[in-house]
Amino acid sequence: MNIALIGYGKMGKMIEQAALTLGHNITAIVDPFITGTQISSSITEAALDTTEAAIEFTRPDTAVANILALAERKIPVVVGTTGWQERMNASGIETGMDNVFKAIEKTGSSMLWASNFSIGVNMFYRIAWYAAMLANNFSEYDAGGFETHHNMKMDSPSGTAKVLAEGVLSCFSRKKKIVWDTMNRKPEADEFHFPSLRIGNVPGTHSLFFDSPADTIEITHTARSREGFAYGAVRAAVWLCKNGQKGVFTIDDMMKDLFKE
Repeated sequence: MNIALIGYGKMGKMIEQAALTLGHNITAIVDPFITGTQISSSITEAALDTTEAAIEFTRPDTAVANILALAERKIPVVVGTTGWQERMNASGIETGMDNVFKAIEKTGSSMLWASNFSIGVNMFYRIAWYAAMLANNFSEYDAGGFETHHNMKMDSPSGTAKVLAEGVLSCFSRKKKIVWDTMNRKPEADEFHFPSLRIGNVPGTHSLFFDSPADTIEITHTARSREGFAYGAVRAAVWLCKNGQKGVFTIDDMMKDLFKE
């Protein structure tokens, strides 16, 4: 498969290695933070003629423009950048999710986006949510958690934390709202506390706790490196192009297929 890489930082380089290891080809590499170029001027039409899918890992302030440019060219795109969904332009006009979805539909292109492409993380989600369903039956259990990432991460909380916490709320009826920030007070009974820590080079750790007077149940996913994200992103590109799928998909669509849910 011929893949274009949009973003060539640490993740982009890992995705390149994963793609090559799996027998795919890299037809173009674009990184505006290194070259100062934008996607529209730095990817040549010749490269696009042979590109079957693009994988986008940049920053929230550039992701939307990249996705829209790829949609215009009808190039399927896997988006791993987080925090772009609610982006506004200088005039306060939303440029994120709504515009992207409309563009994908209008051009007949396709996109798969996720906060985390790791197969292990997506298994972790399902284990955590099932645990929340079980704990919900016992009023003595409280729930909360936290996440830790490297100090170069641009967004907080992480996209993975958002998906995890929102899934817990849908399964744990005593919690109605998520509190991401530090608490300098006693939490309300219906508040689900999930703060963030940014330190060093930690690839990503997410922990969920169910605590009662008698015991604590802890469920944790710890990434040893970003390698799992890279291989998952390449796998997502292959899945997205399978059978010429059109439209907007999330990692759940792929996972349901892989897990045969």
